[in-house]
Amino acid sequence: MTDRPERSATDRIATDRIAKVTLDERLVVRRSPEIEHERAVAIYDLVEENRFALADGTPGPYHLLLAIEDNRLVFDVRDTEERPLHRIGLAMKPFSRVIKDYFTICESYYDAIKTASPSRIEAIDMGRRGLHNEGSDLLRRRLEGKIEIDNDTARRLFTLLCVLHIRG
Repeated sequence: MTDRPERSATDRIATDRIAKVTLDERLVVRRSPEIEHERAVAIYDLVEENRFALADGTPGPYHLLLAIEDNRLVFDVRDTEERPLHRIGLAMKPFSRVIKDYFTICESYYDAIKTASPSRIEAIDMGRRGLHNEGSDLLRRRLEGKIEIDNDTARRLFTLLCVLHIRG
């Protein structure tokens, strides 16, 4: 039992969300236009609609800085005035296989859309979506007890994790 007052559903909708997301791109490399597009869409969609709440009940809305440091995915969660709230690090190793497979199938997909038949493109895209779901499910499990997110938020965060993973 907590000493925090129970928040209404309306309060949770207004506060359990990311208002701003930034990627730590100090080590960024030149990315393809397709990857840049995926990054921009994921950030836009994430800010427009998400469910994100710190498990300890600290209310948002939140500003989120995503980074990879020392082979850890870092969620630097701040309030809207940029005061630190929580810094959560997840080991990257559990994500390695799914990210590698996801990059491989994305490359196949981008190659296929140039010349392959619609049925072949659809088959590759189904595999791509399956791996994306696998990665977002893994992210949700790894954040369990730390950050509560819904499926769509997890999918967009996994996209950004993949973007951050592209290093020179």
